[in-house]
Amino acid sequence: MTVTRFQDLPLADRDRHWDADEADKRVRAWAGAEEEPNAKYREAHIWYDGDSPDEFGSYKLPFADVVDGELKAVPRAVMAAGAVVQGARGGVDVPKEDVDRIKAHLAKYYAKMDDTPPWDR
Repeated sequence: MTVTRFQDLPLADRDRHWDADEADKRVRAWAGAEEEPNAKYREAHIWYDGDSPDEFGSYKLPFADVVDGELKAVPRAVMAAGAVVQGARGGVDVPKEDVDRIKAHLAKYYAKMDDTPPWDR
């Protein structure tokens, strides 16, 4: 079980619409990961199952999209991931020991957005 390394991706516009399914299609094409996930595909997610890195279903908490050919963190996706980590939409099925690292990763993007993560409010 693995929390991805913080990439310090540039931020997309704050009002950019977030559609995880559409973003996933663009990320797969950008990463050359149409058949199976790879390291570039991983950059768009906060967490993945390190025991099954070659399965798309192993990747959780997507937060990035391809904008003008560049992978960018989408503020609305960061906020959605933050809410899910807090239990919204049924929460996320990750090991309990990874939750603090997930929050730390997300908190760096909240800081870039000049915002406070929901768990610190």
